[in-house]
Amino acid sequence: MAKKKKVLPEYENVTISAVAAEGKSIARIDDMVVFVPYGAPGDIANIKLDKKKKNYGEGHITKLIEPSAIRVKPFCPHFGICGGCKWQHLPYAYQLECKQQQVTDAMERIAKVEMPHINNILGSAETERYRNKLEFTFSNKCWLTFEQMNSGEVFEDRNALGFHIPGAFDKVLDIKECYLQDVISDKIRLFIRAYSIEHGYEFYDIRQQHGFMRNIIVRTTTTGELMLIVVFGEEDNDKIREMLAAIKCEFPEITSLMYVVNRKVNDTIADQDVILFDGRDYIEEQMGNLKFRVGPKSFYQTNSRQAHELYKVARRMAKLTGNELVYDLYTGTGTIANFVAHDARKVIGIEYVADAIEDAKLNSQTNGIDNTLFYAGDMKDVLTDEFIAEHGVPDVMIIDPPRAGMHQDVVDVILAAEPARIVYVSCNPATQARDIALLDCKYRVEEVQPVDMFPHTQHVENVVSLVRR
Repeated sequence: MAKKKKVLPEYENVTISAVAAEGKSIARIDDMVVFVPYGAPGDIANIKLDKKKKNYGEGHITKLIEPSAIRVKPFCPHFGICGGCKWQHLPYAYQLECKQQQVTDAMERIAKVEMPHINNILGSAETERYRNKLEFTFSNKCWLTFEQMNSGEVFEDRNALGFHIPGAFDKVLDIKECYLQDVISDKIRLFIRAYSIEHGYEFYDIRQQHGFMRNIIVRTTTTGELMLIVVFGEEDNDKIREMLAAIKCEFPEITSLMYVVNRKVNDTIADQDVILFDGRDYIEEQMGNLKFRVGPKSFYQTNSRQAHELYKVARRMAKLTGNELVYDLYTGTGTIANFVAHDARKVIGIEYVADAIEDAKLNSQTNGIDNTLFYAGDMKDVLTDEFIAEHGVPDVMIIDPPRAGMHQDVVDVILAAEPARIVYVSCNPATQARDIALLDCKYRVEEVQPVDMFPHTQHVENVVSLVRR
């Protein structure tokens, strides 16, 4: 006989005391810390425990008794369900304070090195519709909210085109409107949804792994260009052509209309053939006086305008005079490398993804930049003592690693190379702080500049300049 699941209690009139990691808030019940999503400091609420461990618990608000004075009304009807934009109920100025504190805590508690005063965070000029890329998923069994399930209504149309519910790979919330991207994204998504239903195109069954309509990816630029990639789960050329022709007719402004037939278990298209149906196979983004080509598989910072501000910080901290050899580690499509190339003697970019390196080379060529070199491969395998001996000891290293931070082997090579200056760009202040502690034996922190790239989320970018002791 299966062990009966223990029913956890609900507590009344609990005060939310602070903001926590991962977009959650903190409440204290007796001697237990409880992490609660969508709470605001100062809320008084009834909280139902969902999980209880020895030293902490997790729960959710069942009733908001008295809302915090700092609460604001979320602007999105899907707030609290889709899992995105978890801080919509907090004023943007307060969000920035929390992100500033997140960086401060990481530097003080994890890095634990001598630290200058941390600069005030650079907020984003746009707090809505700032993303240039969104991916939506089709599902034939949409997620029903508690209100819908308790309404007694029978929902015959369970088709959804929207976002995965956090922690549930097969649950998709049907999205009516999303405030993350330009309104054209909503128009395209709703048109494709309606067209698919009208023509009897089967929405994907995520558990059974079959169905015709699987995903769409919408990419936009600040220059008004637009890319749409429609991902099908089955190859039916007549139906594919009919749908894409209808999309082209309805949205003639689409710069690049492409499609993929993906029969794999996972949704990634990185290893799939992307086929051009109409227009160009890329869109162009403008950053300052530079143009960057963005293909269907290209990485580009998802907040284009704030990315420009981020890269300006990195370039300023690099303090280039035109004579320096710069290494740009984790260069991606070479955005930073090309952005600083005009102010350097030479820039060498290294990146794991070979396709991204081809984009980086193309971006240099497009902008008439001839003082860059790019290499593809695992950072710890490419950036070796032999590589530095061949290409020269860098005067400046710009580092922009993934969330996990740097591999110890990479740290060791940097310490051995001893560049005069390091500019460390990070999307995870915690792993950045860990790496700064590893570099502390030879480098001191000169400046720290947080940058908000993702309003209404807990994520924050941070740029740190380090100089050789």
